[in-house]
Amino acid sequence: MNALDRRLEAALRITQAAGQMALRRQPPPGAAIADLKGHQDWLTEADGAVEAFIDQALREAFPEDGFQGEETGRGRDGALRWVVDPIDGTSNFARGSTRFCVSLGLIEQRTPLLGVIEAPALGETFAARQGGGATLNGKPIRAAATTELARGMVECGWSPRRPNESFFALTRAVMGQGAMLRAGGSGALGLVDVAAGRIDAYLELHINLWDVAAALAILTEAGAEVSAFLEGDGLVAGNPIFAAAPGIAAALRAAVIGPMGAV
Repeated sequence: MNALDRRLEAALRITQAAGQMALRRQPPPGAAIADLKGHQDWLTEADGAVEAFIDQALREAFPEDGFQGEETGRGRDGALRWVVDPIDGTSNFARGSTRFCVSLGLIEQRTPLLGVIEAPALGETFAARQGGGATLNGKPIRAAATTELARGMVECGWSPRRPNESFFALTRAVMGQGAMLRAGGSGALGLVDVAAGRIDAYLELHINLWDVAAALAILTEAGAEVSAFLEGDGLVAGNPIFAAAPGIAAALRAAVIGPMGAV
């Protein structure tokens, strides 16, 4: 087993355990039980506990690797860097909803090497490694074969880091092409839904590295078209994200170039 396969095997084991930890700590359905870090930017007790568990497990398995977590920031340096979002979709998690996940990606400089996204309440595990294809619960997945944007389903993620009018312009541009809009409250799960062919595109005007680090490898291996997120300020300050089924990518890029710019 080569070094990347060993890391993928460990990532699967660690994220599955982390997902079960999150489930045990999830609040019941109802009003959100969480703190606010910023506008609609939620934090629960489980976020910190899950991140600490993943950090320790990776430190023991691969002490030479770097680590970056959403809650703790850049933890340690290494030629390879693990990037974790302990609970993506925290607003859903805090209300007892099933649409949340643990996201763990591995990057080398500006290259995504592997990703695992564990959605424990949905019973779903997405995974991929460079050159090895993408899977959902161990079965291969591919981006949709959709070729007409008017038949497409597009998720537009909202970010408090960009003006609401920019978001409205983005949704108008998508709807103007006849596509169906969707919003699910988890950027990582929205992105891997593109990889699995459940939707045709995911767009967001600004998203952070930990939200996309795992999904980038999964999208690429599933044949989706993805913007160069890791270029420019992506590693530090985040970037816009554009991920689409290849048959509609060109038309969608042309439609959203106003609000999103060149992606």
